[in-house]
Amino acid sequence: MTTFIWVCLILVLLSIAGLLYRVFRGPSIPDRLVALDSIGVMLISAIALLSVIFDTGFFMEVILLIAIMSFIGTVSFSKFIEKGEIIERDRTS
Repeated sequence: MTTFIWVCLILVLLSIAGLLYRVFRGPSIPDRLVALDSIGVMLISAIALLSVIFDTGFFMEVILLIAIMSFIGTVSFSKFIEKGEIIERDRTS
């Protein structure tokens, strides 16, 4: 069973390497954004597999932190791509 988990971890790390290629050589900005979001998901998966390998629940806080930061980053980048700014400063009201 441990061998299967190590193989899964290696496959996840190879997926991260492939996604890094897409981040740097993506044909468009939205493709790069999707790759960054996917890297966050793969990183969460890798840390969860390490938590299973080491038989500890210590990494759960790290997984939660990465998930929150990945979500905030994806929303911020998406808003920046759509509107050109992240924080709108409308002082008319």
